[in-house]
Amino acid sequence: MNHAKSEALFERAVSSIPGGVNSPVRAFRGVGGTPVFMARGEGSRLFDADGNEYIDYVGSWGPLLLGHRHPAIVAAIEDALKTGTSFGAPTEREVEIAEAIRDAVPSIEMVRLVNSGTEATMSAIRVARGFTGRDLTVKFEGCYHGHVDSLLVKAGSGMATLGIADTAGVPAAFSETTIVLPFNAFDAVEAAFRALGGRIASVIVEPVVGNMGCVPPAPGFLKMLSEITANHGALLILDEVMTGFRVAFGGAQELYGIKPDLTTLGKVIGGGLPIGAYGGRADVMSCVAPSGPVYQAGTLSGNPLAVAAGLAMLRHLKAHPGIYLDLDARAAELTADVPPGVTVNRVGSMLTFFFHQGPVTDWESAKRSDTAKFKRFFHLMLERGVYLAPSQFEAAFVSAAHTAEDVRKTVAAAAESFGMLA
Repeated sequence: MNHAKSEALFERAVSSIPGGVNSPVRAFRGVGGTPVFMARGEGSRLFDADGNEYIDYVGSWGPLLLGHRHPAIVAAIEDALKTGTSFGAPTEREVEIAEAIRDAVPSIEMVRLVNSGTEATMSAIRVARGFTGRDLTVKFEGCYHGHVDSLLVKAGSGMATLGIADTAGVPAAFSETTIVLPFNAFDAVEAAFRALGGRIASVIVEPVVGNMGCVPPAPGFLKMLSEITANHGALLILDEVMTGFRVAFGGAQELYGIKPDLTTLGKVIGGGLPIGAYGGRADVMSCVAPSGPVYQAGTLSGNPLAVAAGLAMLRHLKAHPGIYLDLDARAAELTADVPPGVTVNRVGSMLTFFFHQGPVTDWESAKRSDTAKFKRFFHLMLERGVYLAPSQFEAAFVSAAHTAEDVRKTVAAAAESFGMLA
């Protein structure tokens, strides 16, 4: 493929944007070469600045569950544009999307809209501290919860790919409020609560990790977290920014039968526009200002365009529950046949090909993947018109727009690429 325009754009970008990109995960640092600059999307496809066409499995890092430019979402945005882009005042649609989220996720009794997943997790952590009167947070290696100071410790994908130190720019006092444990490690969680249970405000976890690649929870792990936090007066926060409405309509908590105290959301609930949310038990959420003393605010929270797009997305998903069966079937086809030395992890429409022999259950096993081999695989797939995340430590996402023909072409491209790596 010719990437001359992308190369020229990147050369311009590096002089005015740090690293030439506005988010590190868009860089091709882990795979080499120049980032592909995209011009437009349609359905399951992306088209770059040079006119090359790709089957897209990044999906804006998860939220495009219905694909690019779904007609219902485009129509909702166009309708919202007729009334304005931002008011800094309450609107009826904010109430409607809060009700839609609450109806879909039973653990959420009250919800506050914000502008990003990072804002959602930052706010949920603050609320947990305010509610419990405690300072410590438990998180897990390889889980990413946004670029919140206290949570940028062993935070998975972006930092792992770039080889960045966990705490550069973060005061030691901030990271000292975070206890980092291995994911799926029952004994480590129990030991932490035996030693510090009276000081732990919350446990935050990606119920299905998407930021060391797709890594599902071990059987009973989420249930144990729910029980141990309840027994010690701490709160369980499920970070469903990636999994919410993605792995099931009610999120991973529906899939695994867990009822957290707080949930963070993003991605899908904006239909591709910037948004986030956090919510949970009414008594906990009542601590949030102006009802309570935990302050959190945002001028653009509940932005009319994002809320309109999100409502269209949620209403479409509710009206078409068969989408989840279709997504699962398509993803199963993609992962049905892989060569020795490659491990596939998949939960619903989230999946990762790990260039690693044996199971991947935590950060220690994920980081043993052959990143050099992934680098070659990534470029082989890119040249065959398949766009994957440029990191071994990211998930791929299937959308409802992916057709049987898309899957057939992708499987053929993967088989050819795997063969060239042998």
